Amino acid sequence: MNWLLFGIVGYVLVQFAIGLYVARFIKSEQDFLLAGRRLGLGLAAFTIFATWFGAESSVSAAGSMYARGLSGETAEPFGYALCLILMGLVFAAPLWRRGYVTIADLFRERYSPGVEKLAAVLIIPASVIWAAAQIRAFGQVLAAAGELEVTVAVTLAALVVIIYTARGGLLASAVTDIVQGSVLILGLVLLGWSVMQAAGGWQAALASIDPAKLQWTGHDDGLLATLEKWAIPIFGSVLAQELIARTLAARSAATARRAAILGGTLYLAAGLVPVFIGLVGASLLPGLEEPEQIIPRLAQLQLAGFVYVLFAGALISAILSTVDSALLSAASLLSHNVIARLVPGGLEDRARLVAARWMVVLMGLLAWVMALHAERIYDLVETASAFGSSGVFVVGCFGLFTRIGGAAAAVAALLTGIMVWITGEFVLGLSAPYLTSLAAALVAYLTATGVERRRRATASGLPHRGVRDAESL
Repeated sequence: MNWLLFGIVGYVLVQFAIGLYVARFIKSEQDFLLAGRRLGLGLAAFTIFATWFGAESSVSAAGSMYARGLSGETAEPFGYALCLILMGLVFAAPLWRRGYVTIADLFRERYSPGVEKLAAVLIIPASVIWAAAQIRAFGQVLAAAGELEVTVAVTLAALVVIIYTARGGLLASAVTDIVQGSVLILGLVLLGWSVMQAAGGWQAALASIDPAKLQWTGHDDGLLATLEKWAIPIFGSVLAQELIARTLAARSAATARRAAILGGTLYLAAGLVPVFIGLVGASLLPGLEEPEQIIPRLAQLQLAGFVYVLFAGALISAILSTVDSALLSAASLLSHNVIARLVPGGLEDRARLVAARWMVVLMGLLAWVMALHAERIYDLVETASAFGSSGVFVVGCFGLFTRIGGAAAAVAALLTGIMVWITGEFVLGLSAPYLTSLAAALVAYLTATGVERRRRATASGLPHRGVRDAESL
């Protein structure tokens, strides 16, 4: 009997049952998308952590540490932990107090409905690509465990995720994140402990680490390349809808702020385990052709029986907690900020709930198709983080904290950011395409603001004044 497959299926069924039970309490769009804004500190912090800490967080971080050490990886866990903490310190409370459902609501209220829809269109692809990567990872785990065809396994994985997310929404996701996050942490700690014992104990494990791998900056990394590594996870993700939805689901502004900070702290603590495994694993399994195999290979060697099944459950945990969040984010932007705005007079709340659920199904099916046909979809994960986010960050900061600029400035920044990033990444091969797009979006925003100010001054016959006066005219 295949106990690994049996354990994975049992684990998934438990998660599925929890999601369906929680779905009984979903009565409105706000219940579905924001858990009714009633999450306490513990639940909110844990769902923020579990949503962000995906399977590739462990695998890629350990692989990078194995290959290059600290200089090879800043995003996991350091950059993303700082991203969550930055959300708590700066953005969480102001966003919560305004009563938004999505980040695009800020763009509608501060700029215009057109800017709202443009922002939603730029954000949705990243969430769908992210969901596709997770669905494919889920399918690969099932295929390896049950000797299934990858196509069949990916389809089964997509079916489970779509149904469980469409029924329970963010409330079900938050509740199951407690189980998923706990299993993930336990699985990583058990593997980390086993690796430490295999290396001869704590002191021997630390002594086995190559000192060169403890340097933060590689010899071939320039200043711009180093800053780029930090900028993408921090500025590219701090206003991501996945994170904002979890923050807005808290019961108060203070809870939202503390939950993001606590979630970031937990992320850093849990993320240091794969860092340790990757650094120490280089002496236990030297010469791996694929460094990202270090965690799966060590798990096979060091864990057995129930513990190995538990570790497989940890990987499934990370996948489920990430993919349901990605589907909800894409669905919320499409249903709440695009479809509902196209209907004259808007939609009733019940109709909004139905639309949101069907958009989860639609986004899930799209992610399933991408998962089936994208052989190297993991290469797109970092691309998803950077896609369109520079303009969103610039416009979001100006919109939330200042009155500088209007709709024209927002459109200019959003479009400039995405076009400069695509050109820098795929055409020019710049060493820092994201930083370049961030700077270009900022310049475009201020330039468009100045042009609009001069146009208004000319029309009204007033003398030229600074950019700060643009919105006062």
